[in-house]
Amino acid sequence: MLKISMTNQSSEATNFQLEGKLVGPWVEELRRLSDAALVRSEAVSLDLEKLWFVDSQGIALLRDLSKNRSPRLIVPSSSVSN
Repeated sequence: MLKISMTNQSSEATNFQLEGKLVGPWVEELRRLSDAALVRSEAVSLDLEKLWFVDSQGIALLRDLSKNRSPRLIVPSSSVSN
């Protein structure tokens, strides 16, 4: 299960906080929400601090968003490994 919260929304940016697992139908829901914000020409920020699992479809979405649409990704340094 994934909880997606809009923590801040303005005419310039939409910030989503993700909590739980980015898997299955939640990948498409995040894609839908991100696409809607991007269509409105808003910047997208994804707070991944409380995200604890991402499946291959979720990873593909995050890569797609970061490569093609330039969202801001917020990841705690303790989640990044060498």
